[in-house]
Amino acid sequence: MGISVIILAAGKGTRMRSSLPKVLHPIANKPMVQHVIDTANGIGANNIHLVYGHGGEQLKEQLSHNNVEWVLQAEQLGTGHAVQVAMPNIPDDHRVVILYGDVPLTQLSTLEKLMAVKPDNGIGLLTVILDDPMGYGRIVREDNRVVGIIEQKDAAPEQLLINEVNTGILVADASNLKNWLNNLSNDNAQGEYYLTDIIAMAHEQGCQIETAHPASAIEVEGANNRVQLAALERAFQARQAETLMLNGASLADPARIDVRGDVTTGQDVSIDVNVIFEGKVTIGNNVKIGANCILRDCQIGDNTVIEANSIIDDASVAEQCTIGPFGRLRPGSVMEQGAKLGNFVEMKKSTLGKGAKANHFTYLGDTTVGEKANIGAGTITCNYDGVNKFQTHIGAGAFIGSNSSLVAPVSIADNATVGAGSTIVKNVEAEELAVARGKQRNISSWQRPEKK
Repeated sequence: MGISVIILAAGKGTRMRSSLPKVLHPIANKPMVQHVIDTANGIGANNIHLVYGHGGEQLKEQLSHNNVEWVLQAEQLGTGHAVQVAMPNIPDDHRVVILYGDVPLTQLSTLEKLMAVKPDNGIGLLTVILDDPMGYGRIVREDNRVVGIIEQKDAAPEQLLINEVNTGILVADASNLKNWLNNLSNDNAQGEYYLTDIIAMAHEQGCQIETAHPASAIEVEGANNRVQLAALERAFQARQAETLMLNGASLADPARIDVRGDVTTGQDVSIDVNVIFEGKVTIGNNVKIGANCILRDCQIGDNTVIEANSIIDDASVAEQCTIGPFGRLRPGSVMEQGAKLGNFVEMKKSTLGKGAKANHFTYLGDTTVGEKANIGAGTITCNYDGVNKFQTHIGAGAFIGSNSSLVAPVSIADNATVGAGSTIVKNVEAEELAVARGKQRNISSWQRPEKK
């Protein structure tokens, strides 16, 4: 039997106070609804139907990389109506899973559990036990069987004591769901078609409703304003921090780390406070990461030390390297085994060879640095002429003196030396010393200016 998923994402989200559709507000740098789509893909959905209304063009632009069916709910007439507009394109022999675009933290394991409890010809309903169920629809049971859902405003005093509440997430057979939806009524104060009404309808027809529960209530919480969005963000980050620690990383403070992508760590990794991971990051064994670092789409080898306030972006770092503090690796940068990139050193589209050093205040752009070369403080590779970029090659064992400018395209061969303060515009051959400075003049009769 196939699986169809319907994600309800048509709400305006007026309480967000934003021109951005509510479901596009991010958790971990990814739209809330993208988290829901990713989870839906995880359960093996044959198709995903995204019901939208407000901000359709923005939704389609940001979610264009997803394989989803776009379903317009032109009028917001309730959750039952939202599901109904998606049903014509769903085969009768599919199971249908109903999800919500502003409920991003539901785990795959929870949905798998929900689908497993669904009875033949019945409904699997996700419910949650709350200490304070105020405002939620209560699950009504008779002889421990679910017979309906009663909303807060309609509940009798004894029903208000029920602490099992509806999450809205459910799974049902498409053929049954179509029948129940077609029989919904909007005879209520809001004039809307409520999806919750199908529970009592199914019970009256003799269909069984079985429930499953999430591991934590945060899995089924939505975000209607920015305060709730921030709470979901912190809950998500707490989950990521726990995963990192269970996989062998030590966190100086689990509450002060942000994971905005996929992070894989080896054993005995040490991560200080305020570290941000973005994109796909792979970290080897015994890596130490200092405070306030940003690692984005990068690979870090074993026994590497990344000092505080460093940024590594789309770069590859081999084992036993040292970076920072205040080091920056821009896209296309490669550090080979044992290389050192020190404080206020920036690399872009460059390779720092095995055991090579650039320890202070240096820019290496479009450059290859050979094994065990030393780049002195204040060295600049002048790779840009205002229109085009050019390459600089620094050979193995070369020594570049402090405050040098290497004007590309230029090559410094193996074991060559560049004297401090030089501006190099021509190639330097192996073992040569290149000195390119203005001649020093000492003027003994010089009069220092005085303030007038």
